[in-house]
Amino acid sequence: MKRSISLDRAKSAEKPFDVIVIGGGASGLGAAVDAAARGHSVALFEQSDFAKGTSSRSTKLVHGGVRYLQQGNISLVLEALRERGRLAQNAPHLVRSQAFVIPNYSWWEGPFYGIGMKVYDQLAGKLGLSPSRHLSRKETIEKIPTVEQEKLVGGVIYHDGQFDDSRLAVNLAQTAEELGAAMLNYCRCVGLVKENGVVSGVQIHDLENDEKFEVKGKSVINATGVFVDDLRQMDDKEAKGIIAVSQGIHIVLPKSFLPGDSAIMIPKTADGRVLFAVPWHDHVVVGTTDTPLDSHSLEPRALEEERDFVLTHACKYLTKDPTADDVLSVFAGLRPLVKAGDGSDTAALSRDHSIIVSGSGLITLTGGKWTTYRKMAEDVIDQAETLGGLDHKRCETEDMQIHGWTRAEAVQANLSPYGSDGLHIQALLKESPELAEKVHPMLPYQKAEVVWHTREEMARTVEDVLARRTRALLLNAAASIEAAPVVAELMAKELGRDAAWQKAQIKDYSELAAGYVFTNPASTGATK
Repeated sequence: MKRSISLDRAKSAEKPFDVIVIGGGASGLGAAVDAAARGHSVALFEQSDFAKGTSSRSTKLVHGGVRYLQQGNISLVLEALRERGRLAQNAPHLVRSQAFVIPNYSWWEGPFYGIGMKVYDQLAGKLGLSPSRHLSRKETIEKIPTVEQEKLVGGVIYHDGQFDDSRLAVNLAQTAEELGAAMLNYCRCVGLVKENGVVSGVQIHDLENDEKFEVKGKSVINATGVFVDDLRQMDDKEAKGIIAVSQGIHIVLPKSFLPGDSAIMIPKTADGRVLFAVPWHDHVVVGTTDTPLDSHSLEPRALEEERDFVLTHACKYLTKDPTADDVLSVFAGLRPLVKAGDGSDTAALSRDHSIIVSGSGLITLTGGKWTTYRKMAEDVIDQAETLGGLDHKRCETEDMQIHGWTRAEAVQANLSPYGSDGLHIQALLKESPELAEKVHPMLPYQKAEVVWHTREEMARTVEDVLARRTRALLLNAAASIEAAPVVAELMAKELGRDAAWQKAQIKDYSELAAGYVFTNPASTGATK
C-alpha cells in the first residue's frame, strides 16, 4: 500500500469516481472495500491516520452485544452475531473465539444469566462459536483464578469474538487498495463541490505535502464518526446536529491480574454498562464507561471520575486489587450515537447504524459498531449506487477474505496479527538480521515490523507505528515513549526524512503518549 500511488490516482483521475468516502475508520474503510469489490471506482480520504479515532479505541470485541439482548434489541443482536461469524471466517488471523465468564454472587444469577446466554447461542445459529453452560464455584475459580471469591456461588461461561481493531483497519485499507481504490491518510476534506446544488465532489487538503486539490465523484459518503455533523454543516449551514457523543475508557493491566485464558464479564455496573476484563496481547483490558460529552476530539482523554470508576470496579471483581501504579495505559474513545431526545442518557441510545441523505445528495453513515461494519458498508453502498446513478451490483463481501487471511499459526508470536504478511516480515529479517532487535525491552515488537509498516502499510508518523500498526501505546505507554527515538530513526531512513523531522516526531509523540500514562496529571481532564 503506497501513499504516492493512491495520491496520484486521486489527483490525476480523468473521470469522476463512482464513490468518494470521507473518513478512514471502520465504517469508511468498510464502505471503500464494499464499493471496490463491486467494481466501482473508489477514493477514500482520512484527515489523520486510518482508525486514528474511535476505531482504534474499542473494547477489542467482535460481539453480538449481551447488553442489547437485555434491552430487547433482538434485531441488532441477531445481525451482530451473524456478522461476528462472518468476520471470524474472513479474517481468522485477527479474530478468535474468547471465553467469557459471568461470575455469580447470588443464587438467582446462575439461572437468570444462563437462560439469557442460551438465547444468545440460539440467535447465533450455525455461526455460533461455542455453547454456553453453567459453572460450579470450583470451575469458575479454575477459569478465572483471580476473580473475587467472597460470596461467589458459581458462574456462566459463553463465547464471543475478540480482535485487534486497528490491525483490522489497516488490513481493510490494504484490501480496498488491492481492489483498485485510492486510499489516502492525512488528507482532509475542506469543502464540498456542488453542481446545481448537488454534491459532485470534494476539496482535499493533503496535509503531508500541504497541497490542495479537487476530486469529482458521483456519490459522496460522510463516514467521519463523531465528526459527521461538521461535514453535514459544511454541506448545509442549517443542518441540525444528529450525534450524541459518548465516551468510553479502558485501562490496561499486566497479565498477572487475569492469568487465565478466560475473560470476565459483569452484566451490569453502577452506570448501567457491561464491564469487561479481557486478555489481549498478553495484557488485560478493563472497561468501559459511558459518559455523555458535549464536545469531540481526535485525542479524547479519560476523565478522572471515569478512571476512578474503572479502577474501583476492577478492584471489586479481582482478588488482587490494581492500583494506579499498576496501570500500563489508559485510553479513551468516542462513540457517535444517533440522538434521541436530548441525548443525555447515552447508555440507553441504540447502537444501530443510520444512513441519512441530505437535500444535496450527501450520504451520511453513522452509529453502528465494529462488529457490524460490513453490513453497514453494504447498506450505504446500496444507497450510493442509487443516488450516484451507478449500476446496481451484488455485494461481494459476505465471504470475501480480508488482506492477511490465513489459518496458519505464526512462527513468531509477535507476527501473528499480520497473518500471511508475517512471511514477508520473516523474509525481511533474513535479509537484514539486525532488524530482529526489539524497539524496546518491554515491548514485543521488532525493528523489522517498523520497516514493514513504513514500506507497506502507509505509516507516516511515529504515532502511526506505535499507536495503530503496533499497539505499543495501549500496552505500555511509558515504554512506547522510550521506543519513539528508535522508531523515528528507522522511519526517517525509509521515508528520506532528516534529523529535524526525527526530533519533531519524538517530541510530538512523547507529548501525545504522556496522556495515556495513568499516573501522569496530563492524562486527566475534560475533552477539549
